[in-house]
Amino acid sequence: MPIRMCVACREAKPKRELIRIVKNKEGVVSVDTTGKAQGRGAYLCPNVSCLEKAYKIKALNRALECEFTQDMLQEVKRVILRREIEK
Repeated sequence: MPIRMCVACREAKPKRELIRIVKNKEGVVSVDTTGKAQGRGAYLCPNVSCLEKAYKIKALNRALECEFTQDMLQEVKRVILRREIEK
């Protein structure tokens, strides 16, 4: 099982436990639900606290090499909350 590190808390976890955010060649940032999308990726723990920490310290800006906006933050937050509900 591949291990990846959360950009916010720096904790190493199995890839499937984390959420992957990817920036494709056109510069569009989205949540990669398959884990196989082409582009530059960053991994986050599936909780809102790690997401907010990553936004605050601009970890996603550095990892994706782009400006991570408030709209993108809300999209990822919806995915995390939806994932929690489905458990």
